[in-house]
Amino acid sequence: MMICNKKILNRIKRTKGQMAGIIDMMEKEKNCLEIVNQLKAVKSSIEKSIGLLTTENLLQRIDNNNQIDQKQFSEAIDIIIKGI
Repeated sequence: MMICNKKILNRIKRTKGQMAGIIDMMEKEKNCLEIVNQLKAVKSSIEKSIGLLTTENLLQRIDNNNQIDQKQFSEAIDIIIKGI
């Protein structure tokens, strides 16, 4: 079972708020381009959340089973995540 990182949880909550804002924009018939830009921001946030969640899960699994330098491993994973 994975322990959820507070930063990841907060990111998901912000994304939820962004979605509520998009619904509000649509109900108020805002400009399509503005809505699309907000949807793209949500998509990016979700993709980043997936990467962070996956990384956190991987770090927890390795930390529980092996003695690996977590700082160096985390730095390596950060490089991968920035590429997502």
